[in-house]
Formats: sequence, structure tokens, C-alpha cells
Amino acid sequence: MAKRSIHGLEVEGRRVLVRADFNVPLNDRGQITDDGRIRATLPTLEHLLGRSGRLILMSHLGRPDGRRVERYGLRPVAVRLRELLGRPVELLPDCVGPGVEARVDALRPGEVVLLENLRFHAGEEANDPGFASGLARLGEAYVNDAFGAAHRAHASVSTAITSKLPSAAGLLMARELEYLGLALKNPPRPFYALLGGAKISDKIGVVRNLMDRVDGLLVGGGMSNTFHRALGRPMGVSLVDEKSQALSLQLLETARMKGVEFLLPADYLVAERGPQAKAEVRLAEMPDPGVPAGWAAVDIGPKTRTQFLERLALARCILWNGPVGVYEVPAFAEGTRVLAEAISGLTDRGTVTILGGGDTAAAATRAGLTRFSHVSTGGGASLEFLGGVELPGVAALPDAD
Repeated sequence: MAKRSIHGLEVEGRRVLVRADFNVPLNDRGQITDDGRIRATLPTLEHLLGRSGRLILMSHLGRPDGRRVERYGLRPVAVRLRELLGRPVELLPDCVGPGVEARVDALRPGEVVLLENLRFHAGEEANDPGFASGLARLGEAYVNDAFGAAHRAHASVSTAITSKLPSAAGLLMARELEYLGLALKNPPRPFYALLGGAKISDKIGVVRNLMDRVDGLLVGGGMSNTFHRALGRPMGVSLVDEKSQALSLQLLETARMKGVEFLLPADYLVAERGPQAKAEVRLAEMPDPGVPAGWAAVDIGPKTRTQFLERLALARCILWNGPVGVYEVPAFAEGTRVLAEAISGLTDRGTVTILGGGDTAAAATRAGLTRFSHVSTGGGASLEFLGGVELPGVAALPDAD
């Protein structure tokens, strides 16, 4: 897991090409609604600036599909970076070409420029060697701090660029690898994983890879609906991954054979569809008739919250990936909020708490919680990493000496 760190990279007075993940959400007015990913890379930028580096920052934003699309321009990011760093950050009109090369050659130590969206060029997602060479000509050293893009074999993170420049992992990248690697290699015991979200198919690799590592799996959200449907429980119009029911039974049997506790919800909050929708608690086990026709499971129930909290209180390491209900709707967010508060409190007690990116981080933010050992900045990247997949952006970096 250990990769060469920026502490061992020569940066003084050099042009340092930094791949960051500034793929932040924007509202209809082009304003950033969550700057968490920008803030997460500040320690790396401040470290490099403190060593007199000349910084050339690059990132993607959205999916412009190789075309210049103004709403995906990085000007809002440049403005926010300027505020957070307390120094000028110039947005360049492109990310490759003679004009860009001339501007970065003139950079002085401590100056910062931001290249325009990498995905305005098709060569980025195509991992085009020529595009990677154009980027490499801008720098004298390369730092990858974009864990959120590390699962993509794209030009700005692959060996196409690291083979041309002295390279290292940024502080955020190193922290991601440290904590996610801890969960896979040597977690403190007992180790519990709390998994939620919509589909089993999204997390099948994670479940399989964790089965030999955890003491228990707590499953909620849409994932648990599929398990209950596979066990013969009526789930009404709940979100169910219809193609994964046989797989669900296989996973339950694997957990039984390995002696891993696999805890599904004992009850749900269910809601009726419609403008005057009612909500009530239903058991997820016999003799309760299950989720009625036309109703959907939208959150875990009080009995399940108690059971999950009891297990988490025993843990010395917790990995949480995925909300356990429709957390975007306040009336259906109670289960996710209660568990988030408990996990945050356990962090203060000394439990190692690791949150996956994406909806998990968003749910914690919505609950106003920030006290966790580590909150990943990569949703898809963290899922693939925890599933045992080698990430191209990580593999491309040199190992620690």
C-alpha cells in the first residue's frame, strides 16, 4: 500500500504538476455547494508551497465528453482555491499547448495556476499518450492527490504521465491508502462493516473481500431489501436488485460457513406512495406479513437501530459505506442520522472509524458530523479499493523506498 510520499520528492523551485480531484457539486448558478474535496487537498498544496514549489494544478469536473462545455469550467474552483489558500490562483484557458507551457515556464516559487478542465480533451479519458506527454511537459515533478479519480485509467493519473516525471503520492492520497489499507490488512478487533446504499451489485466486491476480514456485517438500505426478498419476505414496491437474489443467498451461506455475523434489519420504516403518504414500522420477520403492496421500505426501524448500535459499540474498527435509508428525505433519515452520530461518538472514544465517499460522506455532512478517523473523498474508488481491485492511479505511483 505504501507509495513514495511528497516528503521524499524534490520540489524546491520546481514546477510541480498536481493532479487533484476538484470534481465538486455545483448548483444551477455555477456555485460550489460542497467544497470538501478542495479542502481535502489543501494540506498537500500548502506543503508544496511551503517548500517553494511552483504549482500547476489540474482536475476534471463533470462529464463534458471531450468537448469544451462552459458549465463544466473550473473558474468556480479557482475562485474558491484563491479564498482558501489566501493567494492568487490563475485559471489558464486550457490544459495543454504552447500558450500554457509558456505561462507555466514563467511561474515563480510560491505561485499557483489551475489548468482548465482536463476532460475538455478526449485524450484524458482515452488515456492518450500524446495528451499525457503534453501534460508532462508542464512539470518537473508530479504529485497525485486525486484518490477520487484513481480508479480511472486516464492520462493524468496513469503510467503515461508518471513514467515521464519524478512522481509521488500527495498527503490526501497517502491518507486514503493508509486508512482503507488498514481496513483490509490489519484492522483493530472487533471489526464491523456497516453497508447500505441501493444495490448489492454495487458492493458485491466489497462484501466478498470483507468476508474474510470482518467480525460482522451490518446491512441496511436498499441492499437489505434484496436479501429479505431472496429469503421470501414480501417487500412491496421497495427498491430491490432483482438480478441479485440468488447471489444474496450465496453470500448469507458464505457468512454462515465462515462464522461471520451477517445482521439484516429486524424492522423497517415503510411508507405508502402518494402525496398524503403514511409511514409506519413493520417487522422484517415472521409472523409480520412484510411490506404491504404499494408500500416501500424507506429506513431501518427502531429495533434494528438498537441492534446495530449494540454491535457498533463493541467495535474497535468500523467501516461504513452507504446510508441505511432514504436519507435525503428528512422523515426517512433517522436511522442513518442515529448511526452516524453513534459512529462519530465512538471516534472520540478511540474507535477507528472509516467512511466511504459518495453518499456516505454526504449523509454525514447532512447530519452536521465531521468527527471520524477518515472520510474518503472517493466513492467509486473506495468501493473498488475495498473490493480488492488494483487502482490504476495508485499502481502508477512508485512504491515507497
